[in-house]
Amino acid sequence: MCISGMKRIYLDNAATTQAAPEVIEAIQTCFRDIYGNPSSLHSFGLEARGIIESARRKMAAFINASPDELIFTGSGTESDNTVIKGIALSLQDKGDHIITTAIEHHAVLEPIHFLEKQEFKITYLPNDETGLVDPEELKKAITGKTILVSVMHANNEVGTIEPIRELGAVCREAGVYFHTDAVQTFGHIPIDVREMNIDLLSASAHKLYGPKGVGLLYARKGVKITPLLQGGDQEKRRRASTENTPGIVGFAKAVEVAVSEMEKEAVRQARLRDKLIAALLEAVPESKLNGHKELRLPNNVNISFAYVEGEAMLLNLDMEGIAVSTGSACTSTSLEPSHVLTACGVPVELSHGSLRLSLGRTTTEEEIDQVISVLPPIVENLRAMSPLYRKQGVK
Repeated sequence: MCISGMKRIYLDNAATTQAAPEVIEAIQTCFRDIYGNPSSLHSFGLEARGIIESARRKMAAFINASPDELIFTGSGTESDNTVIKGIALSLQDKGDHIITTAIEHHAVLEPIHFLEKQEFKITYLPNDETGLVDPEELKKAITGKTILVSVMHANNEVGTIEPIRELGAVCREAGVYFHTDAVQTFGHIPIDVREMNIDLLSASAHKLYGPKGVGLLYARKGVKITPLLQGGDQEKRRRASTENTPGIVGFAKAVEVAVSEMEKEAVRQARLRDKLIAALLEAVPESKLNGHKELRLPNNVNISFAYVEGEAMLLNLDMEGIAVSTGSACTSTSLEPSHVLTACGVPVELSHGSLRLSLGRTTTEEEIDQVISVLPPIVENLRAMSPLYRKQGVK
């Protein structure tokens, strides 16, 4: 807990973002004025249906999709589960082989593990030390039984951006559905589902300054997918449940803001990111950048510091009013080393000393300077108490 009255610095935008003021205003207006059930045939319901379809058109244009190819869900996790399980169910007569990577978010890996228990065959593509997947490895892995390939657009922990266009092209040529978890990239870097050969895509509003509890699934026209939820006829029978009208409105407003700010924000955040990386690597001996140096999300910094625990650094930073992460928020209570860093070949002891700092729209140069001034002394103090550090002969 930080000292009362201290200015707080939020550098955990990969976990979630603060809702934009425009988003909050749009949601509040919707809660107050648009409360009909979108499936009702009276004027209240038709009004709600109208603004949902308007949001659908706006968000489809954002990724060069058709509006009828977008399905609103409750989260990115639900979208991922719908793809993994839904494709498996709909195509199980054609094949039982799914290809993914070991560095996916748990929202992909856990349904994959579920299918493994149902005797589906899973191939985990290798990645290099930066987290990059080679399209040639994918080409070699596809068999006549392959029904789905799922590779994330950018890694949520180390920020590496995958060669989605090339991976999608391999799948398109082989006649295999290609899915990408774009939760970390949607609204932050450009996405064109046509040009990038994407058949299925998952996104979540709260990662781009929208509300929590609403997600998106893009399913290319013609893709057959069994719904995860059964019940009503909502979303053209593709996702039963009364639509979250205020959440969808907030999601669409977040996209609208992203359209106007995405390009300049990417440049600004990348400059601050590079400044922070360079300063920390210079100031702290035996530190290592994780992820790709160039093919990287503009807001992602992930560094491992030898001889210290990530949780200790996190808590010390929090006492200084600085919020960061040791990895994915979904596994923050686990004592296991990051599965992403392990797959990238980072030793367990170094993996435990990693921090993820993820910048956002409100991040300022002064805040980055504050982190640069505060974090190195924290590492130095923690190392002074570490028996491992003393064992190396460093005092």
